[in-house]
Amino acid sequence: MALDGAFLLKLKQEIEENTLNSRVDRIYQPSREEIILGLRWKGGSGKLLLSAEANSARIHFTKASYENPKAPPMFCMFLRKHLGGAKLVNIRQIGLDRILHLVFETTNELGDPIIITVALEIMGRHSNIIVIDQENRVLDAVKRVGQEMSSVRQILPGIHYLLPPPQLGKKNLLEVDSWQVVEAIRQGRDVELSKALMEQISGISPLVAREVAGLVTRGTELQVSALSQEMWDKLGFQLGRLAKLLRQEKGTPTILFDLDEKPREFSFLEIHQYGRMRLSREYESYSELLDHFYSERDLRERIKQRSNDLLRLLANTSDRLIRKLAVQRQELLTSTQRGQLKEYGDLIQANLYQLNKGDRIAKVVNYFSQEMEEVEIELDPTLTPSQNAQRYYSDYRKADTAEKKLQALITEGEQELVYIDSVFDMLTRARTEGELNAIRGELAEQGYLRRTTKNKNGKPQREEKLPPMRYRSTDGFLILSGRNNLQNDKLTLKESRNYDIWFHTQKIPGSHTIVISEGKKVPNKTLEQAAIIAAYNSKARESSKVPVDYTYIKNVKKPNGAKPGMVIYETYETAVVNPDEQLVNSLREG
Repeated sequence: MALDGAFLLKLKQEIEENTLNSRVDRIYQPSREEIILGLRWKGGSGKLLLSAEANSARIHFTKASYENPKAPPMFCMFLRKHLGGAKLVNIRQIGLDRILHLVFETTNELGDPIIITVALEIMGRHSNIIVIDQENRVLDAVKRVGQEMSSVRQILPGIHYLLPPPQLGKKNLLEVDSWQVVEAIRQGRDVELSKALMEQISGISPLVAREVAGLVTRGTELQVSALSQEMWDKLGFQLGRLAKLLRQEKGTPTILFDLDEKPREFSFLEIHQYGRMRLSREYESYSELLDHFYSERDLRERIKQRSNDLLRLLANTSDRLIRKLAVQRQELLTSTQRGQLKEYGDLIQANLYQLNKGDRIAKVVNYFSQEMEEVEIELDPTLTPSQNAQRYYSDYRKADTAEKKLQALITEGEQELVYIDSVFDMLTRARTEGELNAIRGELAEQGYLRRTTKNKNGKPQREEKLPPMRYRSTDGFLILSGRNNLQNDKLTLKESRNYDIWFHTQKIPGSHTIVISEGKKVPNKTLEQAAIIAAYNSKARESSKVPVDYTYIKNVKKPNGAKPGMVIYETYETAVVNPDEQLVNSLREG
């Protein structure tokens, strides 16, 4: 992440465009370290979020909905008392540090006009929101800092407010000429250029420093001593451009995503240093950027936390099934030796004349063997020879019945294991809470979970109906892909027609993917793209040369009693494709 001083400057410029002379209309404190100021100005209004959370300290307008506590916290009540109806008259940034002061005009209890300043300090775990009076004394703070917490700088009511210690030796691009910075780098340490930029310039993040260095050295990380004169000239030019962008231009609000669409970093300028290893997306405003970045990051974190219990459930169920199948297969191996039991019964029956009750061993010729060797058969001395023969016949029938039951149980267990594996795959690919809830509902419907979500009337709450993922081939054909096994069944067995084309990775868990043909002949290009989509929406997403079976919907059947998503098909063709995330994303609708 890169909420550096330069990015904060662009935020400040954006916020003050609308909010100067706006009034504080509402104040909320949704969490211990977050404050929302509802501001109203001529012709509009907005919610300004201030956060002092260690891993997400920031300020921006937000459109997200936050759940507020039933009783407002003490700090929220304090802010309402001092800032209710106040006018925002100024926004100051301290140099290019990550410190922003919101200056409000209001009145005290006697009706006299006073100035109240809200200082937002973005400093990692030391981030804070501090309220200061016009005599520069601390009125209160989200995080009070006493002597026992810091001997350098306390933040307590009544204490004189002091700024955090400045970073010595760094230069502010808004105050000095870019060539002065170039000369300072020349005279400084012989380190990589990006590190030298960080050492000499205030308010820029490592991301920005690497980007500037990359533009100068054409993507090669060089030591300062290795720079040519041409590169020094380019460095002065690039720093001049950066200074102009900070002073006069809006910049380019940009988020960088990894290839799994997880937001990683953001910046106020276009970033090229990662090449194709990062996806970038531009936004209309810096507030919109931060709103999306943190809501997406927090959503992914919530999904990860909420899916942990399901992952444990599936892992435990899978382990139990594997152990159970191992025992059943061993029992089946034993039962397949039942033929010997019948032979022993026959041999005893053929030699009744020479056996007596009380015998423990029957030594008889094995006429079932070509060698006609003599075998010893254990007998129960409490039974007659005939009863011993019947005992072996009974054991034979039990083993025969057990084999048939074990084969059915093993088949059922193997199918359940495949089903659990498919749910596990869907869970690892879930990207929204709706998808996660749908998987949870499926597991509850199949008896693996107890339904706990209820509505106000105490009845089970209906799961949100999620549509399948939609794609459009370059030939114009609609392609649908299921998000979970219940949706796979519905898509394949109820919503598709006979001559629509069904795709699924061969013997690999994944989504059912359907090309809606509308009675037309489907071109080979569309078939290939659908196969790539099926491979991407499967457990084989990170693999190459993935086999994908495809056939007409009319050839796909569901066996009676089969688990959700489990189907059979006999007539099919197979395509071998490589999952292509860039292609899949380009074909996706909505």
